[in-house]
Amino acid sequence: MAEVRARVDFKVGANSDIEAELLSFRGLLTDKEHVAVIFKKADLNQDVPLVRMHSECLTGDVFHSSRCDCGEQLDETIRRMAESGGIILYLRQEGRGIGLYNKIDAYKLQSEGMNTYEANNHLGFGDDLRDFTEAAQMLLALKLDKVRLVTNNPKKIHDLQACGIEISEVVHTSAHIKEGNEGYLKAKVSHGKHKLKL
Repeated sequence: MAEVRARVDFKVGANSDIEAELLSFRGLLTDKEHVAVIFKKADLNQDVPLVRMHSECLTGDVFHSSRCDCGEQLDETIRRMAESGGIILYLRQEGRGIGLYNKIDAYKLQSEGMNTYEANNHLGFGDDLRDFTEAAQMLLALKLDKVRLVTNNPKKIHDLQACGIEISEVVHTSAHIKEGNEGYLKAKVSHGKHKLKL
């Protein structure tokens, strides 16, 4: 059974001015170092909290890559949760689970004309190798079995529900279109069935 390992207060956001708490866990299925960021306005005892499962994206989250919208989705969620409270489960599942180096190989194939799914498939990977069981473990360690989920991805909804987490509402993020990511977003809609208004 997963449990909270450590908690620490810190500040997040573009200006590092948003009060939050960072939690680590023990007892998860793998050795991946997933964390939860709990925004101070969240009342875990009374509300059904807003939750986002955000898979690590070094290129988007840190370097603001033009190829994806991951960093923008994360920033949007932080701003939303600064106002209303909530929890971000930051999951170490780079490149839809294929890892950073394989994602860079996939980027090369995308530069040659493949979409994000075709590139992963060409490298021998499935469309999405992520497993959200550990996200459910994290929620249960926080004594949460009902959430309002921030996502555009139907796989996240399905996987959490399969782990026994009730989703009372799905909250979509905006479409963050910029030069270089329109094909990526279109593939997410057409192939991954993401709910995005392009």
